[in-house]
Amino acid sequence: MRLISNNTLMSKEISTKELLRIWSKVAAHSFGGPAGQIAVIHQLVVEEKKIISEERFLHALNFCMLLPGPEAQQLATYMGWLMSKWKGGLIAGGLFVLPGFLSILALSYLYVLFNDVSLVQGLFYGIKPAIIAIVLSALYRISKKSLKAFFYWFIASLAFIALFFFNISFPLVISCAAVLGIIYGKIYLNDQVQSQEKIELPNSFQTIKTLITWLFIWSIPIFIVMFTLGTHSNLYTLNLFFSKMSLVTFGGAYAALSYVAQEAVNVYGWLLSGEMLDGLALAETTPGPLIQVVQYVGFMGAYRFPDIFHPLVAAFIGSVLTTWMTFAPCFLFIFTFAPYVEYIRNNKTFTYALSAITAAVVGVIFNLSLWFVLNALFLKNIKVSSYGFNFSLPILSSIDIYASLICFIALIMQFKFKASLFKILGVSTALGIFVKILL
Repeated sequence: MRLISNNTLMSKEISTKELLRIWSKVAAHSFGGPAGQIAVIHQLVVEEKKIISEERFLHALNFCMLLPGPEAQQLATYMGWLMSKWKGGLIAGGLFVLPGFLSILALSYLYVLFNDVSLVQGLFYGIKPAIIAIVLSALYRISKKSLKAFFYWFIASLAFIALFFFNISFPLVISCAAVLGIIYGKIYLNDQVQSQEKIELPNSFQTIKTLITWLFIWSIPIFIVMFTLGTHSNLYTLNLFFSKMSLVTFGGAYAALSYVAQEAVNVYGWLLSGEMLDGLALAETTPGPLIQVVQYVGFMGAYRFPDIFHPLVAAFIGSVLTTWMTFAPCFLFIFTFAPYVEYIRNNKTFTYALSAITAAVVGVIFNLSLWFVLNALFLKNIKVSSYGFNFSLPILSSIDIYASLICFIALIMQFKFKASLFKILGVSTALGIFVKILL
């Protein structure tokens, strides 16, 4: 397996066994929200395995950032598709979700049976601080590659300020970056960007076939529940709600979860507000995308309103249906549109926009990183909402000393000793267990 050039794929397809091995590793260490998960994918696929080039990785990341839904899972699917088309995409995207699905399913059953998951959360105590080191490492490497001129540093800074201090919507930030990038490119970079390879226009018939296939796959649960339980059943309502939610989740998982929480608690009564917070805690401490918490919502909603089933059986069905309706669109987006994204990769206007979006993504990841620092290393934050500002500041006296020490050790391992991802997470997890059990 070798790379043809810096921007192209390997000369021969990766075996199924190798795909399973690579993406199982990614899935097993996909903690820390989108910033951490993107860093994990980058470290394994780009830095360690050197299967995908840095440029191709950033190109895919920019596209996934523009889509509704969990960008890290979509990025994994895109990377898998680049490696081995639909087979690679299914393996990468499916394995990325599987550990989180199984973890939240098990913890949800523990929650409704025993109403206590504190011990399990303790096991993951050391992972959050370690993710900060991994994210900062990825941010450093991506910054070196993408911030090639003052203009791009300016775009990255503006993106961070807009997101962190003013809470401006993510799509608006990315759209403005793209427009500024095109203007800058037309004025200062004209004729500097040249096509490096010929990529054929995707077959329209194949595109329509892919779109119809995945629309059908996505809608299968809706029709099954509609014909077996009727349109007034709770499971049918779950299907419709989460299929709609999957299309409006722009702006990150937390923007989507605020909408889900309001509807699930106040409109449908699937769970109580305290139960929603418990579910968010579960998702924070398990692998997989943070939006996987919707599985817990579906679990609790079906458990509380089980239709004709036993509550524990209905809860399992609710988990599966919710996960299906949330993540099936991700495969639809990638398999349908990725060929076109690759086709326009060497278009000059698109390249100008892409370079600016890449710079903005640096600001986005830094914003996510700082949010993670605030929530992993400090127990309390204060909200600043005045004069247009809308951000959180840490209460310094609430710093978690043990988490900060774990983070410091992880940073030393990452930047000083260049330790592997698995060593960093292993040491941090062991320290976290030690703190929770013995201190």
